[in-house]
Order: sequence, then structure tokens, then C-alpha cells
Amino acid sequence: MKIYIGTDHAGFELKEELKSFLESLGCKVKDMGAYEFDETDDYPDFIWPVVKSVAEDISRGLDTRGIVIGGSGQGEAIVANKVRGIRAAVVYDEYSAKMSREHNDANIISLGNRTLTIDKAKALVKI
Repeated sequence: MKIYIGTDHAGFELKEELKSFLESLGCKVKDMGAYEFDETDDYPDFIWPVVKSVAEDISRGLDTRGIVIGGSGQGEAIVANKVRGIRAAVVYDEYSAKMSREHNDANIISLGNRTLTIDKAKALVKI
């Protein structure tokens, strides 16, 4: 499975951790930025490329997912859900992650770096 991942400064460290973790699980991860910590960057600049790439791959029938990360994950999900074919869900515990996939067919999950530990985020992306 191919996974696109992106964040602004609010989730930069978590993105780096999750990239390595997902690759260790055998996932092909495409990092869409931010590529360095810059506290003045803005999340739409990094979320949009993830969302557009996931939508394009899905339209071609590819098995693709996305992960977007922000402070709370809320704004990132709002940006993502503006694109046709995208179903983004903010996930914060195992139940919300499981239901977003099984019942809502979410193809992008949005994580809040300020509300999750690294271990919790790793558990959520495995669902």
C-alpha cells in the first residue's frame, strides 16, 4: 500500500517518526513535506499535495491512503474533505480509527500531534 504523508511544523517530528514506522511495516511512504521544521509554515501548503495525490491515485484504482498531521488535526481534515473522492477523518483513539475505516471508508486520517503520543499515533496508523 502507498501512503502519502504531510504536515506543517506542528507535526513535523511525529511525521518523521511515522514515516520510519510505516516503512518498517512494509508500506511505501511518500513524504509530501514539510521537509524541515519551520514554525512559520502553514498547513494547507503541505496537506493539499497529500490530498491531491491520494485523490488522483484513487481515481486510477490504486490502493492508496493518506495521513495528515497538525496540532489538533481538525483544520487538516477540513482542507482534505474539500476534494471530491476524499473521506478524511480525525482519529484520536482506536475506536475512532477503526470506525473511520470500517464504516466510513476513510482514505485519509488526520492526527493531532498536540493530542497524541508517538506510541498512540503508531497504534492508530496500523488500524
